[in-house]
Amino acid sequence: MAPAPVSQGLAAVLGLRQLIMDGELRAGDRLSEVRLAARLEVSRTPLRLALAQLEHEGLLEPVQGGGFMVRSFSGRQVVDAIELRGVLEGTAARLAAERNNGPRALGELVASVAKLDRIVGVETIPTGEAFELYVELNMTFHNQLFVLAASDALLDAYERVLALPFAQPSFFLEIQAEQELFEPTLAAGNAQHHEILNAIEHGDGAEAERLARRHAHLAVENLQSVLESGGLDRLPGSSLITLDAG
Repeated sequence: MAPAPVSQGLAAVLGLRQLIMDGELRAGDRLSEVRLAARLEVSRTPLRLALAQLEHEGLLEPVQGGGFMVRSFSGRQVVDAIELRGVLEGTAARLAAERNNGPRALGELVASVAKLDRIVGVETIPTGEAFELYVELNMTFHNQLFVLAASDALLDAYERVLALPFAQPSFFLEIQAEQELFEPTLAAGNAQHHEILNAIEHGDGAEAERLARRHAHLAVENLQSVLESGGLDRLPGSSLITLDAG
């Protein structure tokens, strides 16, 4: 039985995104529908929908005469994407504080911070399952800001920013796990989680927004650390980033 159209569409989106993230499709590559359809084992219709989806996400751009090419990003654009995430997370934190419905509503946010405390509080740097759990809990914390903000428009904008390969809150953590400064980075990040949570609990929207923006800027510092270590080529999607492009 042939796969359902929805399954083919999802396979096309995920497969195409993975080819880009793995560097098999690099910045500037013009895409061939025929070759991609064969590579991903999907028909042309779901592939075209996938191409449109990745254009919407910002990973592809149209070319003159038709078709798409893989987009490139300058170092400045990477920083701008992270800063934009910080603006959105700051707004979400402010709304979460202003719309605070009490301890029960904050339960998952509180729980994620408590679990992160247990991981960061051990004497050794988290590896393996502990590291994966840290990344998962870190993402839960950030997502909960938008749950508590209760704004569909804000969430839609956030999801679009996160579609970029370097804008996710935990994006630079994996490569930093190889560096001596990784443990202090985790501790600093989780200390900021506590500060944001405290501001939300006290209904201080302005302070929650300020702290969330500062927290996002930590990712900019992490990026600079990765660049200084020469580890950019080990990051997913690194082939999209051209550091000499401004």
